[in-house]
Amino acid sequence: MASHHDHPLPTLEERYEFTSESKRNLLIGGAVGLALVALGAYLLSQGGGHEAQEAVAHAAGAHEAHGAAAHAAGEHASEAHAGHGHAYHWSKRLWANLWLNSVYFTGISVIGMFFISYNYLAQAGWSVIFKRIPEAMPAFLPVTGTIMVATYFLAGHDMFHWTNEALFDKASPEYDPIIAGKRPFLNPTFYVIRMVLYFTLWYMLWKMVRGFSLEEDRVGGVDNYEKSIKFGTAFLVVFAVTSSTAAWDFVMTIDTHWFSTMFGWYTLASWHVAGLATMTLTIISLKQHGYLKSVNESHMHDLGKFCFAFSIFWTYVWFSQFLLIYYANLPEETIYYKERFSGYGGIYKGPFFINIFLNFVFPFLLLMARDSKRTMGVLKVACWAIIIGHYFDFWNNIMPGTVGANGGFGPVEFGMVLIFACAFIWSVKHQLTKANLVPVNHPMLEESLHHDIV
Repeated sequence: MASHHDHPLPTLEERYEFTSESKRNLLIGGAVGLALVALGAYLLSQGGGHEAQEAVAHAAGAHEAHGAAAHAAGEHASEAHAGHGHAYHWSKRLWANLWLNSVYFTGISVIGMFFISYNYLAQAGWSVIFKRIPEAMPAFLPVTGTIMVATYFLAGHDMFHWTNEALFDKASPEYDPIIAGKRPFLNPTFYVIRMVLYFTLWYMLWKMVRGFSLEEDRVGGVDNYEKSIKFGTAFLVVFAVTSSTAAWDFVMTIDTHWFSTMFGWYTLASWHVAGLATMTLTIISLKQHGYLKSVNESHMHDLGKFCFAFSIFWTYVWFSQFLLIYYANLPEETIYYKERFSGYGGIYKGPFFINIFLNFVFPFLLLMARDSKRTMGVLKVACWAIIIGHYFDFWNNIMPGTVGANGGFGPVEFGMVLIFACAFIWSVKHQLTKANLVPVNHPMLEESLHHDIV
């Protein structure tokens, strides 16, 4: 079928310009974020957290009363009451936000590599025209990886209950047989090794595929394309394992007694759809600034279908995990949802439902119609909802177990998001300047140029 790309060659040479104005705006955004974090830290330090401590004690009492049969739940409530073995200090909220944003933006970044890898494995041609965007996203991994390792060394003992050595000493009154049984996996040395391994493997495999892509632009042929398929497949094998173990390490170990066999899939689904929304939003922004002229309505339609489909997939995994725990009604499992639904004075109840609305109800209704997936304005709104919604998702997963009743939304939260977002955007834009926006020698470029959904 004939398409509107009758003369594609003039549009293929597109070099992205990271302008001084754009850099200045990002620096200003980062400075505003730092100012908000500083203001928030000052306000938290002045507040003292006495009221919050009373709320923690009240919540702990409620959990202990939840059932004498819930020995694990009682231990978990005591864990919350004790602030994971330490009296609450306002700085813990700073560390928790640093960890939260690192985990969230790590997921968005690595999904860029995930996307191009499964497209290589499937030998899909439709996405070639904009593959430089997901290809640029993993460049941010060293930043989040460094921050997470540093945060663990500086504040891990405040956020992760299992780092308390007394929990493993049978002679100690703090001995915890449940956590002690997890010591072969949950110990500081192995934990740090795993963290470094995740980021090293993800980043190095991305560097290989990125190198083949740039070399392909220079020399043409199919050799680099075939190498990309091999290393992309290797990444998928690695990511099949590490996406789950990273989810356990980064998020589930915060609530040490609790566990879910579906949590790896749940976290991957959340990362995936947030990454897809970020990628789609970036493509829309570039098109609106005059780039990616060959990206057509059919490409946008497929991106919209991806966001729509994986919003539903995330909801499926979310509901499956919730339903299994609800049906079994085991205290050591239900405590996780009880804390988020009715614990700590109910401060997590609002975000609990906002999470469901932004991540399922809103994008489902908005993107259901065919035309909505072809309309950039509608796609932008849906993508923003997904990105914000999945921030709430990780906030709900991380904050109750780290700061308990001291959680909330204030200058620290807004400032930290702004800092990370500006840094991530800077990283992506910098990567986009390193190559032509269209991979001109990709063997499936012609298929992508003529992508047309009737």
